[in-house]
Amino acid sequence: MPTEMPSLGAVSLSELSLALHICSFCGVSADSALNFHAQNQTVLYSMAMVKLSHSISFGQKLGLTRSEAGTLAKLRTPEKIQDYVSSIPINHEKGGDTCLSVVETLRQRRAHCIEGALVAACSFWLNGKPPLLMDFQAMRDDDHVVALFRHRGYWGAISKSNHVWLRWRDPIYRNLRELALSYFHEYVTGSRKTLWNYSVAFDLRRFDPKMWITNKESCWDIASALDDTRHYALISSAQAKRLRPRDSMEIRADKLVEYNAFGKKKVA
Repeated sequence: MPTEMPSLGAVSLSELSLALHICSFCGVSADSALNFHAQNQTVLYSMAMVKLSHSISFGQKLGLTRSEAGTLAKLRTPEKIQDYVSSIPINHEKGGDTCLSVVETLRQRRAHCIEGALVAACSFWLNGKPPLLMDFQAMRDDDHVVALFRHRGYWGAISKSNHVWLRWRDPIYRNLRELALSYFHEYVTGSRKTLWNYSVAFDLRRFDPKMWITNKESCWDIASALDDTRHYALISSAQAKRLRPRDSMEIRADKLVEYNAFGKKKVA
């Protein structure tokens, strides 16, 4: 956690320029403008620290340690959450299928899609946003889970994937169907496009935090409830029959992965 105020040098030139311009227009000296700006920065910094402290306290009430809560509470934007989730090595489930809780994912430092989505959802919750998931169901392929967020009324998604496909989505989608459709051409196995259904927004606040935040065992009850929630079809049977198989270039792109079999990030 930061312990010092940011220096005036950290203030952007555009902010200073605007402050100086306004004060000049009002007949205020440059020194007064700088002092006013510095005081304003002090107030904003203090407010941010209070908000962070409240987020950490809330995380502790959910069962996180102060360190765990601090890690997730500092991820103040969807972009920072995505960067953090992407930095967690992929969970290859070498010891068998898992659905790790937030605490276990942070402790073990490995995650696949739903595990990354749970971490992202928890971070959103600590920062005052609803912890929402969306499930994708595929035909003869694995399901995929993302964490949802909204910005100015538009939907985006945090996604954990080891491949170039099925990753972050900017908040530009008017509804969940639009968001789900953005994954359609990337949701594949071999030459087949496999995505068929998407779920409604799945609110994790309906469940005891012990089931998905601090659970020492795999969170299969959450995974089952998500699978059982209402889903909608993306395409009709008639449309499915006319889907064009992927070409050889697209299939070769499947070989590009972020983490190797040992959990090490691959060098581009």
